[in-house]
Amino acid sequence: MGRRVIEIVNGVARHPMYRMREPINFVLCESEQLALIGPNGAGKTMLVNTILGRYPLLLNEVHYDFGVADHRMVFENIQYIAFRDSYGDYDANYYYQQRWHSQDVELSPTVREALGVDGVEVNEVSCLFEQLGIDVLFEKQLVMLSSGELRRLQIAKALLRNPQVLIMDNPFIGLDADMREQLHSVLQMLIRDKHLQLILVLSREEELPNFVTHVVRVEDMICGGKIAVKPTVCKRVENISEKKAHLKASVVNDGEPVVSLRNVTLRYGNRTLFRELTWRVCRGEHWALLGHNGSGKSALLGMICADNPQSYACDISIFGRRRGTGESIWDIKKRIGYVSPEMHRAYLKDLPAVEIVASGLHDSVGLYCRPRSEQMEVCKKWMRVFGIEELADRTFLKLSSGEQRLVLLARAFVKDPELLILDEPFHGLDSVRREMVRDIIDDFCLSPNKTLIMVTHYIEELPVCVTHFKRLS
Repeated sequence: MGRRVIEIVNGVARHPMYRMREPINFVLCESEQLALIGPNGAGKTMLVNTILGRYPLLLNEVHYDFGVADHRMVFENIQYIAFRDSYGDYDANYYYQQRWHSQDVELSPTVREALGVDGVEVNEVSCLFEQLGIDVLFEKQLVMLSSGELRRLQIAKALLRNPQVLIMDNPFIGLDADMREQLHSVLQMLIRDKHLQLILVLSREEELPNFVTHVVRVEDMICGGKIAVKPTVCKRVENISEKKAHLKASVVNDGEPVVSLRNVTLRYGNRTLFRELTWRVCRGEHWALLGHNGSGKSALLGMICADNPQSYACDISIFGRRRGTGESIWDIKKRIGYVSPEMHRAYLKDLPAVEIVASGLHDSVGLYCRPRSEQMEVCKKWMRVFGIEELADRTFLKLSSGEQRLVLLARAFVKDPELLILDEPFHGLDSVRREMVRDIIDDFCLSPNKTLIMVTHYIEELPVCVTHFKRLS
């Protein structure tokens, strides 16, 4: 069995708010690679916080044995990349800075500065950055990074601290297929050469990498026993051969255009994200927007939603009206339902979930106008559709990341929008809820004149209704 690196025996948190339904019995032994698997809201994050010693226990505290590294503090030996860290460790203003300060990117620190690696010439470190694709981002400003690039940045920062144990919440979300494969290889290398131990928090068993040796199932706020996994059973995070990769940008029809971009160019300083891009989305069409991390997908959606000031200098028409001809940003947004990883990360209002859904009626971050009773019934209806009606009175920041995503999805649908823009809508959702949300999207798009633009790095999770494809390179 070897040295017990982390051990909890009959652990019960002192504060009732942080207690699992049954006492926690958990052990991570030397050389084990562990996965915590369970559905949304099962208690995985609460278990991780207990493992980290954030919740004092009634009787037996968490026991750590880091061997030769035992002189270091717990936070030095264990690094944790939580779900929100996927998008960077900046406050909510990052979201707005990214959208509205595009002309002042020189004020933002670069990736090199954020990593603290100026002047570092160590081959080993350089090799790690190259394997994670961080070296090519060194001179980029942080506000210019995509969610997938920020994800890699957070992983690099954690690995630079040389932890003995690295805990990662859904490590492969936000990464394109090539980068998922690349991260998988890097982690395998670190396990082999650096004896790094991993605890992966996964919502989907399909993402279980083949280097995982043991699984702990967490369900209904109960920590299950540790189960050994045979290597032949483990599923590698594959470089998915995209079933629809042969599809090119579809030929558009002659219907009424909802979105029309003509020779649109987006620049940040000296960097051009895309140049002379022309795209037409007609009413009733359902599009998938594809491309690698950093190809400009989220930035393009920001141009459409008027979240980027450069959109007013471009030839863009939304619902038949040229951008910059007197319409307000609210005139545009009231006909669009929108959710994205950046929005999820920036939404830090700890309001009851039903009020978060209601904020979608006015496109506000927070609720500043009390909805009428009939509007609240519509909000509750959409919460029922997404299976989260029982969460109505629970505050947003007390929910699991998957439950938060469902609340934000209900917020996007609540005003029955003409144009639905979903940027990585399945982030953090377990398999059952992914299937449920996919069915909801399909049902919604059956209604006449509903237009969809959806971004994903997992081709297999696209709804059936998608018929048009646009790929950014």
